Amino acid sequence: MKHVTVTIPEKAVTIGSNIGLADTFLTRLFGLLGKSGLEPGSGILIQPSSGVHTIGMRFPIDVVGLDRSLRVLKVWRRMPSWRMTNVNFRIHSMLELAPGQIDDCSIEPGDQLAIAR
Repeated sequence: MKHVTVTIPEKAVTIGSNIGLADTFLTRLFGLLGKSGLEPGSGILIQPSSGVHTIGMRFPIDVVGLDRSLRVLKVWRRMPSWRMTNVNFRIHSMLELAPGQIDDCSIEPGDQLAIAR
C-alpha cells in the first residue's frame, strides 16, 4: 500500500505522515482489519468511500468524511468497534485515524486538507 502525508495547510498542521492510501478494491475491502492499533500520525485514506464500519476491529478510531476536494464534511470521534457511519453521498473519501487525532489536530468541518504523495 502506498503512503501519503495529510496536512491542513491553513492551520500548518500535519495530521499524519504515515497514512496508507486505500484506493483499490482489496485495500478498501480490508482497510484496518487485522491491525491491533494505530500510532498517532498513522491511518488510512479510503478513496472512494461514502461510509465506513468498524465491524471486527479491536480498537476505536477517529473518522473524517471528506468531499471530492478533500474538504472536511463530518467527523466521528473515537468510533468504537462494531459501529458504522451513516452513508452520505456528498462524502467521497474517509480518513481513519488513531483515536484522539481529530482533537489533537483540531480537525473540524470546513477544514481543507492536502495530500503529499
